[in-house]
Amino acid sequence: MADNKGRSSGNSKSSQGKPSGGSKGGSKSYGKSSGGSKGGSSSYGSSQKSGGKRTGSDGRSSGKKTHYSATTRDVEQQRQKEKADRRRDLQGSAVNLPNWVIENLARVTKPDRVAPALEALGAASEALGEGHYQNAVKHGQRAKALSPNDSTVRETIGIAAYRLGDWSTALNELRAYRRMAGETTHLPIEMDILRAQERDADVEKAWSELKKRGGHGLVMNEGTVVYGSYLLDKGRAEEAWKVVNPGRIEASPNEAHLRLYFVAGRAAAALGDRETAKKFSDTIVLADPGFPGWEQLESEIAAIAGEA
Repeated sequence: MADNKGRSSGNSKSSQGKPSGGSKGGSKSYGKSSGGSKGGSSSYGSSQKSGGKRTGSDGRSSGKKTHYSATTRDVEQQRQKEKADRRRDLQGSAVNLPNWVIENLARVTKPDRVAPALEALGAASEALGEGHYQNAVKHGQRAKALSPNDSTVRETIGIAAYRLGDWSTALNELRAYRRMAGETTHLPIEMDILRAQERDADVEKAWSELKKRGGHGLVMNEGTVVYGSYLLDKGRAEEAWKVVNPGRIEASPNEAHLRLYFVAGRAAAALGDRETAKKFSDTIVLADPGFPGWEQLESEIAAIAGEA
């Protein structure tokens, strides 16, 4: 990271290097993950089935026939069709890209550049999933030179550059992705970068756009986390509380809930409401004792009671 001013508040546990603590610049990405997987980095393909028989862990047939329902049979047939329809010129990590990524890139790329562009994109996606962000940018730039109008290529470079703290490259590439894909998926990350760059007017503009256009629930949650943290940075605790106040605490909070509770707890502490801040803090540590930034929240709560 270029500095520690660019991580959005909250916890993070993803292969793409989600944010931590209460500093700027590490907002999560949702929706399509770079390299084309929808919903996060995942391995493509499925468990193998041979001859209608289940295969044991040692590779030998268990002798039991697989009984497909009408639905699972259709799914398996679709998988086999997609496998048969895949391009024959894919090499390297490109073979792991899903068909929709391959087809989208092929539509916007000169025919003689498709195969090498996919190979570069596959390598970039693999590097990103493994946390090798410099390699991801390097391979992504190679893919961009071959296919500058593919949204997944631009997304991959943008997220990798963001993890490296290269705000300028990340912002340019993620804005290009948003323009090409027409999605708000990474708008919270754009906000976080603008926050790190102290471009207050642009943070406000991006937040207004996110509220206007909407998005997946996780995207909206992360946008709220980033904007609430920005308001706290600016000493606007009352506004931050209005933005991040969850209304109630979930019995079984997930990571997105905890990230929101973290900022809500900080806002409550900034307003001198120790009891409310402590409720959020206790919920966080019970759900995730290793939540990054929890000590910061506890310190802010202690300061209210003069314990620091």
